[in-house]
Amino acid sequence: MTASETSTHPPRTTRAAKPQGQWKIDGKTPLNANEELKQEDNGLNVRDRIISTYAREGFDSIPSTDLHGRFRWWGLYTQRKPGIDGGRTATLEPHELEDKYFMMRVRIDGGALTTHQLRVVGDISSTYARDTADITDRQNIQYHWIQVEDVPAIWEKLETNGLNTIEACGDVPRVILGSPVAGIAHDELIDVTPFIDEIKARFIGDPELANLPRKFKTAMTGHPSQDVVHEINDVSFVAVNHPDFGVGFDVWVGGGLSTVAHMAQRLGAFVRPDQVVDVWHGVASIFRDYGYRRLRNRARLKFLMKDWGPEKFRDVLETEYLGYHLDDGPAPPPPTRPGDHVGVHEQKDGRFYVGAAPYVGRVSGSTLIALADLAESVGSGRIRFTAHQKLLILDVPGEQVEHVVQRLAELGLSARPSPFHRNTMACTGIEYCKLAIVETKATATVAIKELEQKLSDLSHLPPIRLHVNGCPNSCARIQTADIGLKGQLVMDESGQQVPGFQVHVGGGLASETRDEAGTGRTVRGLKVTAEELPGYVERVVRRFDANRDEAETFAQWAHRVDEDDLR
Repeated sequence: MTASETSTHPPRTTRAAKPQGQWKIDGKTPLNANEELKQEDNGLNVRDRIISTYAREGFDSIPSTDLHGRFRWWGLYTQRKPGIDGGRTATLEPHELEDKYFMMRVRIDGGALTTHQLRVVGDISSTYARDTADITDRQNIQYHWIQVEDVPAIWEKLETNGLNTIEACGDVPRVILGSPVAGIAHDELIDVTPFIDEIKARFIGDPELANLPRKFKTAMTGHPSQDVVHEINDVSFVAVNHPDFGVGFDVWVGGGLSTVAHMAQRLGAFVRPDQVVDVWHGVASIFRDYGYRRLRNRARLKFLMKDWGPEKFRDVLETEYLGYHLDDGPAPPPPTRPGDHVGVHEQKDGRFYVGAAPYVGRVSGSTLIALADLAESVGSGRIRFTAHQKLLILDVPGEQVEHVVQRLAELGLSARPSPFHRNTMACTGIEYCKLAIVETKATATVAIKELEQKLSDLSHLPPIRLHVNGCPNSCARIQTADIGLKGQLVMDESGQQVPGFQVHVGGGLASETRDEAGTGRTVRGLKVTAEELPGYVERVVRRFDANRDEAETFAQWAHRVDEDDLR
């Protein structure tokens, strides 16, 4: 008789795995309050209530289920009440943190606007948003101080001019990142504009895709600079030249940052131009049907991709959703040049586009109107925003380039910025965001200006990217920066709790100086106060300059050296 047969303990039973809320496996019974809210009433339906009721009866008439849920389907979040410090961010309820004003996000797929549309966007800012306007790292414009009473009028102005806020937030297909030089760059492989336009027309606002487990982010580029941060989107299409089939796309799935970073993985599939929209819809539908819904912090596509792997994901896509096999294809070569497109560049028609950097994406309605005026004064009718908080004026005649560069500088938009002005990003921060712990936009701007002076003698160095985030959620992509700063409260030298940052070093996406994406390293106990930030960056950059190997990038150096060199 074996020991197990004589044991007095009952045999162990295998505990059944908890359902993950995958519709095709577990059924559609909601497993949490958020899923219940979405099933009770599609988020798109709140538009009628905003127009007919809330705009007439005011903020206090809005029930929590709409205010903190469905409003997002139309690009609206309540903003942070002024005067609430970062130490209270995690201790107060949403109604205690929020003001009776909204952040509104204008959806700008591919970052493309006519100058007429830009003037409308600027006019809305000046009229309804206290002249606020930020260019986000998803090519959108973000307003603040919006009152619900004004929302119908804003929508009418936007929609009359070919713009909207639909699905700019929420558990939906978000704005589609597109190459800002689509259709004009002399070295692009393919223009992605038709694919973006078709997806928008067919699927944005479609109730069948308006209840996803979480947000769903898309990126498409036909440019060799790979200018849409494809490694950190849910699905991305990167142009490649197949040796047998010509130009098409390499497809990447499952990228995302937030508090748990995952780089997208290649499916190894070559997507022909006539297959792009089908594949996009297939990936979005897999997310809808198989995405995890039980726990919201595991509801992004990146977690499903981690569990399935690219081979299974591709098989499900082909067999259950496409009904045909995709050809195998090559990976894209490393990027050829910076994807922010700052500077003066010749177009394929002989004219030029001029890329300029605001300070960390912050502009204003007045600035946008002046930008439209400038563009039109030189015969241009087109503006583009980038995925790096930058902007471009297209179609500039050669003889007008220097005039445009000078006038942009007068508007605070530099086409020849310093390295830190060019390569610094920041999220919204505590000024308006309910999740933030520290201030970001002003802190980053002050740091840029100080570093321009402190490090003016090191212009020979390769670019160093500085990203400033107000909380752990990484809207400013801290894990993929050379120096990424995660907002938190830290102790200063006197033992007082003050705004500061945990430091990540050595991250980056594929670029002209880096073949593959990778996240930064964290150093135990490495934190800096907001006041110490410029001094810290100067110190570590000077160490890099003094100790790096020939041609070594900051990220390579940061992963090689001892922790003490990074303090």
